[in-house]
Amino acid sequence: QVLLVESGGGLVQAGGSLRLSCAASGGSFSSYTMGWFRQAPGKEREFVAAIRRSGSNTDYADSVKGRFTISRDNAKNTVYLQMNSLKPEDTAVYYCAGRNGIWIRYATAEYDYWGQGTQVTVSS
Repeated sequence: QVLLVESGGGLVQAGGSLRLSCAASGGSFSSYTMGWFRQAPGKEREFVAAIRRSGSNTDYADSVKGRFTISRDNAKNTVYLQMNSLKPEDTAVYYCAGRNGIWIRYATAEYDYWGQGTQVTVSS
C-alpha cells in the first residue's frame, strides 16, 4: 500500500514563499508520475503541477506558471513544490498524488494514490 505524507504548509504573507514536501512509502516511487493538486473552500480540487518519473518533464496550471516549481528526488522518495510570489488566491489545502502511468495527467480520477493534504494560507 502506497502512503503519501505532505508537509511544509502554513501561513505566509502575500509575496512570500513556501516549500511543500511529499514523502512516499510502501511502493515504487520512481515508477510513479507525481502531481500536486489543491482545493479551496467550496471549490473543486484542481491540478497544480505534475512531474514524470525521471523528472525530465513537468507541467503546470496556468495560474501558477512562473511562480511554482515541482521537483522530485527519487533517492529520497520525495516530491517537492516550491511556491514563490504567493497570492491570497493560492490559499487551499494542497494534496500530493501519484499515478502508475508514465504520462502527466490533469484530472483527479487519473491518480491512484493521495496524501491527506496540507493547508496553505496566504494573507493579504
